[in-house]
Amino acid sequence: MGLRLREKISQILIYTILIITTLLILYPVIWIITGSLNPGDSLFSTRIIPDTLSFAHYEYLFKETDYLLWYKNTLKIAFWNMIFSTFLVVTAAYAFSRFRFPGRKQGLMTMLVLQMFPGFMGMIAIYILLLQLNLLDNHWGLILVYAGGSIPFGAWLVKGYFDGIPKSLEEAAKIDGASHMKIFYKIMMPLSKPVLVFIAVTNFIGPWMDFIFAQLVLRSSEKKTLAVGLFEMVTGRGNSEFTNFAAGAVLVAVPITILFFLFQDHLTEGLKAGANKG
Repeated sequence: MGLRLREKISQILIYTILIITTLLILYPVIWIITGSLNPGDSLFSTRIIPDTLSFAHYEYLFKETDYLLWYKNTLKIAFWNMIFSTFLVVTAAYAFSRFRFPGRKQGLMTMLVLQMFPGFMGMIAIYILLLQLNLLDNHWGLILVYAGGSIPFGAWLVKGYFDGIPKSLEEAAKIDGASHMKIFYKIMMPLSKPVLVFIAVTNFIGPWMDFIFAQLVLRSSEKKTLAVGLFEMVTGRGNSEFTNFAAGAVLVAVPITILFFLFQDHLTEGLKAGANKG
């Protein structure tokens, strides 16, 4: 009886914690959605259940601001970063997993140490480097920053997954005359779909949500991203478009939500496999 009672109490505590956590997560989401549908500009008058629903804030974003341009810029940066980052991460991980060369261990340790420091610690160095390369206020400069910064964490994760793939498959392919490039594309890539999807989605989300580096690199109004443009709506004395900001934030979340719904199985499997293997 005592054991059963402890199990029931444990279950009640677990469910209570889960319910409280869910409410804490959902409340801001519901509040920002309803805030975007409330009339007026002030969030103080916003209600969870508004008396009247208004889509004027969404209309204002597309007609009175450069929101569509910000969206296009952010989509461009996120997409190309996803392509370049995934390529760099996967090729680096394959090299560290399958080849033995001088400096391999030192390189792995360096990438491991780099993960301990936040990226914004190198902002001054990044700014000077982009200035010398004439890549300030340039989307491609920002893409290169994101792509380079994704390598340490991503390469370690994908290397762990590659280490779990039997080398006998590669040895059999080599006997049949396959080159390293063919083995990489014909064997390693198809077997690594879960972790590749995880890396690709992660590298898409990073630039989509980033503010610090976008604010540092991009200067002109036509180059702004969503994070920079929305931030300027609610900063300064004259900017108090909080409900318009809420509408913009809701639209920002749409692509991320769709990606998670489409690839949730691959994301979960890829994260677990990369963490457990190697």
